[in-house]
Amino acid sequence: MLRAGKIFLFCLFFLFWIPAPSQSVQSRDVEGKVSWVYDGDTVKVLGVGKVRLIGIDTPERKASERDRWFLRQGIPRERLRRVADEVLKFNISTVKGKNVRLTFDHDLRDRHGRILAYVHLPDGRLLNRILLENGYAAVYRRFDFEKKEDFLRTEAEARVKKVGLWESE
Repeated sequence: MLRAGKIFLFCLFFLFWIPAPSQSVQSRDVEGKVSWVYDGDTVKVLGVGKVRLIGIDTPERKASERDRWFLRQGIPRERLRRVADEVLKFNISTVKGKNVRLTFDHDLRDRHGRILAYVHLPDGRLLNRILLENGYAAVYRRFDFEKKEDFLRTEAEARVKKVGLWESE
């Protein structure tokens, strides 16, 4: 019984002594090298893991249920697939192999366990916003986040310019 008590106290000590991953990552900016680009809104950063760009949604390379919102906006499936390929190539040329700085918002992880972050390029520009400017992404409206109003304005400007997803037919 005494041994079990010691083990319990030992575990309790480490529970409070070791910061939770969300506290240690979220409390500061994190820098790392992008080692892989999964798609338009997800990259892998060494030392961090799989990172989902906060506040944006890009089309998938293959048709999926996630197409529904884009289709309701009048974007044809063919354009979704083309833009998905374009944004993947753009991200590979823009961030793969580069050091980026990650900043965080209210939620650290999404329901799939990916880190949610704003991805800052070496020159200081924000990748999340650049993808919106080029029409490669739409604002992810389901959840609130710090830069939502800015992102909505940026998406509206891309729609007016008719770039990427918002091209006229």
